Amino acid sequence: MDIRKTFVFDSIPASLEELKKLPGAGLNDPCAAAALCALAFNAYPKDRDACFEMLNYLKGPRPLTNFDISFIKDRFMDGVDYVPRSYFAGSSPDNGYTPSVPYAITVFEGVHSRDQIGEGYIKIFMKSSGADSDRYIVLRHKPSTDQWFVWQFEGLLVGIRPPESSDPWA
Repeated sequence: MDIRKTFVFDSIPASLEELKKLPGAGLNDPCAAAALCALAFNAYPKDRDACFEMLNYLKGPRPLTNFDISFIKDRFMDGVDYVPRSYFAGSSPDNGYTPSVPYAITVFEGVHSRDQIGEGYIKIFMKSSGADSDRYIVLRHKPSTDQWFVWQFEGLLVGIRPPESSDPWA
């Protein structure tokens, strides 16, 4: 049985302090932590340091590595800032991945989300409006605090169809 949850945000946080005020910021729900990670990537085009600060919070005891930072910078190279917006409701290649406001992200836990990787890990999926297959993020549980922290996020930044407006041959 799939478990689907939709998280709605009035705005994209511009700082860690703003992120911490959002529902689910206690990180006790892996679905909320996954949605917050997708939301945090949307801060990168305006303030990458704030994005990295939010991601470090979401990663908990295992902060971003130099490889992680390079990977993220590479994914946003050449003005490709639309991938994280593709997780919001209302976004599509046709509208330049402009989401509806308030911002809504639906995440889901599949039948095997908790047993594919190992005990204490979970794979959470979300739909990108620019991709044919679902994307995923892996979270790791910290039993002493009952929190879920981002373990692998790379699947959220995989390339998607470019916005219609960015294709010079259209």
